[in-house]
Amino acid sequence: MKSRNKTIISMSKILIFILVSCFVGAIHASAQWPGVVPSRDGTPIAYEVFGTGEPALVFVHGWSCDARYWRKQIPVFSKNHKVVTMDLAGHGHSGSGRERYTMRAFGEDVRAVTLAAGSNQVILVGHSMGGSVIAEAARLMPKRVIGLIGVDTLENIEHPMTEEDLNQMASPLEKDFPAGVHAFVDGMISKKTDPDLRSWVLADMASAPPDVAVSAFREMATQYITGAAASIFETIKVPVISLNGDLWPVNYEANRRHMMSYDAIVLNDADHFLMMNRADEFNRALANAIATITGKSK
Repeated sequence: MKSRNKTIISMSKILIFILVSCFVGAIHASAQWPGVVPSRDGTPIAYEVFGTGEPALVFVHGWSCDARYWRKQIPVFSKNHKVVTMDLAGHGHSGSGRERYTMRAFGEDVRAVTLAAGSNQVILVGHSMGGSVIAEAARLMPKRVIGLIGVDTLENIEHPMTEEDLNQMASPLEKDFPAGVHAFVDGMISKKTDPDLRSWVLADMASAPPDVAVSAFREMATQYITGAAASIFETIKVPVISLNGDLWPVNYEANRRHMMSYDAIVLNDADHFLMMNRADEFNRALANAIATITGKSK
């Protein structure tokens, strides 16, 4: 009798294992694989989609970064939204080969990914240079984009800049890119940041392709010389909110002269990479910004 019971128990364990294996296999079978879609100029753009629900949130990284910089937002916001992350051309797993890495071309990258993800209502979230990129993307998708959220960016879209200013800033990057990146980025990271994260950010950004990075840097800064950084917002009829650290002051009046509406959430004593080193606080602020744009109170 005991032998028979043992046999039944063993068979039950095997059956449970088979059922669990089939269930896990089904989960993996239904998982969304990373995607690649051609931008307008044919450059392949890598992206990933997590979760479901509208409005979709399309996260756009900053200068010399990539989609990994949003790692602490994906599991939180994919619970209630379709979350889309991507690598702009010349970054991460996306293709390169452009002669110029303009903000407009990056905007086309975002448009291509957004359409491929199949979202009808979208909030674009852009970090640093990504603030300029999402403005270009919003211009291209007026019927889909319902709001823009900048992350430590768009402090003053009227910020004055000259060609001489730009050349002084770009020169160290052109002379010795890794050393130039370290000098440029180091001051944007709080001394309180985990040393391993600090080292990773500096090493990662310094390993970006110099030709891509220098071109993108010059194209982004040139918008402030020409005034395009401000004028583009006059064509975008959606609310704009920025979630910023307090490294630089926010010029509300300047931004509101050009934007349909503008507000900022400033995290005290936070730095340029607040979505990584102040993730919990940042995520709460981002949820509030999304609620404001959608009109759904938190």
